Amino acid sequence: MSTRYTKEFKERAVRLLAESRGNYSSQTQALVGVAKDPGVAAESLRRWQAKADTACTTDREESGEPRRLRRENAQLRRANGILSSASAFFASRLDPTRR
Repeated sequence: MSTRYTKEFKERAVRLLAESRGNYSSQTQALVGVAKDPGVAAESLRRWQAKADTACTTDREESGEPRRLRRENAQLRRANGILSSASAFFASRLDPTRR
């Protein structure tokens, strides 16, 4: 039988684990010790914590997206400048009166 926990409950349990980590000598002991307080299985708490860590990693990756887009924008501007120069060069060669 599966018990459903609310998102807030899971976040609170993960936050309690993060705050209590320094009181234990290992991650496993911290999981077991903290899981007793809200009455959840240590494995459930471990999975919630792993999911929260993955969400943080995803947030960090998304925060790098504007940097990637700025870099791509600069590259496209350089390419556009090169193509404009080439276009002007070849247009002047085809019509010598346009200088």
